[in-house]
Amino acid sequence: MEWLTTLMAAIPGDRILVWAQWFFLGYFIALALGYLSLNVLAMFAIGKHTRAARTEYLPRAYHAFLPPVSVLVPAYNEEANITSSVQAMLQLAYPEHEVIVINDGSKDNTLAVLTRDFDLYPVPESTDEALATQKVRAVYRSRSQPLLRVVDKENGGKADALNAGINYSRFPLFCGVDADSIIQRDSLLRIVRMFVDDPDTIAAGGTVRIANGSEVDAGNLVEARLPRRWLPLMQIVEYLRAFMFGRLGWEPLNALLIISGAFGVFRKNVVVEVGGYRHKSIGEDMELVVRLHRYMRLARRRYRIHFLPDPVCWTEAPEDLATLRSQRIRWQRGLLESLSANARLCCHRRGGVVGWVAFPFMLIFEAIGPLLEIGGYIFVLVMALTGAVSPIWVMAFMLVAIGLGILISVLALLLEEMSFRIYPGKRSIMKLFLAALAENLGYRQLNTWWRVRGTWQWLRGKQAKWGEMKRSGSLSKR
Repeated sequence: MEWLTTLMAAIPGDRILVWAQWFFLGYFIALALGYLSLNVLAMFAIGKHTRAARTEYLPRAYHAFLPPVSVLVPAYNEEANITSSVQAMLQLAYPEHEVIVINDGSKDNTLAVLTRDFDLYPVPESTDEALATQKVRAVYRSRSQPLLRVVDKENGGKADALNAGINYSRFPLFCGVDADSIIQRDSLLRIVRMFVDDPDTIAAGGTVRIANGSEVDAGNLVEARLPRRWLPLMQIVEYLRAFMFGRLGWEPLNALLIISGAFGVFRKNVVVEVGGYRHKSIGEDMELVVRLHRYMRLARRRYRIHFLPDPVCWTEAPEDLATLRSQRIRWQRGLLESLSANARLCCHRRGGVVGWVAFPFMLIFEAIGPLLEIGGYIFVLVMALTGAVSPIWVMAFMLVAIGLGILISVLALLLEEMSFRIYPGKRSIMKLFLAALAENLGYRQLNTWWRVRGTWQWLRGKQAKWGEMKRSGSLSKR
């Protein structure tokens, strides 16, 4: 390391300071330009989707040609919402589907609630066990709902529960849905349309929206409303930005690296071929999608992974900081696990756009990004307090780091207002606009700090666990 010491000694201190200023300013500019580019792609994609919307509804006679789907609902300590979620899955407007709830060794009354509300009884049922899982204790059927089965197994994590559901599923497509979520009745019909229109489709995801504050009745979302509490309101803006830009922007390039575990449909034989969900993975949804990209591209096989903005899944968002912190730390660890486990895809000669653009983008701006963002904020604060940098530079940094962040959030709201208008009315629009402003003034920085903690936990090799979340039971309101 003597060469580094010599090099640093040869550079004047003020030159190092100038380099640091341009480095952090350049990083935030590159980050903003990256998301603005996705914004442009998303606007073209949403325009194309809107123009084609009139032809997306299949005539009822065509429903007989749609492939049957197994809806898999992994559940761990979900007694608060499990009944409403299952009711929503059973009421989906789809010609042929089954619902399989996988109780992954819950410590609460999840299984008892299911038994009571759906009149479960044990049945002898075998499977070929294409994917290895923890021991299955029993399989149940419902006397009142013939489409429903419940697999009770020993705890092994969400990935293990999904693999067990795949083993017991009967149909060529499966849809993974979180137990704290509600799918709109026509969402499955819309998303499976992609598998019919494009035979190369191996996976497709839809938009996830926040249900806190909305009116729910017997597993159906009756009316979308904004929550009164500020924390889930901030998350609505965050989700709009993530799905409207982050997902919709990558989809035309076939470079989508994540399908939310809350709502995604997969071709079962391909998932089994790649080994199913990765055991003990804390980000099993993203890791599977990245692995599918790597497997298909390196094998030079034709495939498509789609995202559709209007098949909607409603989920309950955290309403307290402690739960939100745990969720975001877990998400960051999952991101790092997914990228590191599939690092071979990055800049591989067969990687295409996903390997040469999407993977490096996620690595630089999402995986390493929190460290650089926190470093930038600390650098600016220290330099400003000591007078080492000019006020003009500090203002330029804040304009880029905060101002462009606000612009991106507002553009997400504009795209939402131009397309779907889930929350109509001037009062709702103004409330979301104010949330978009406030979200960049503390909330985003707090999330960045939590992601740094997630990075530290990943570096330490902390073991992954089920993402337990404190439930308000808002999806169970009647």
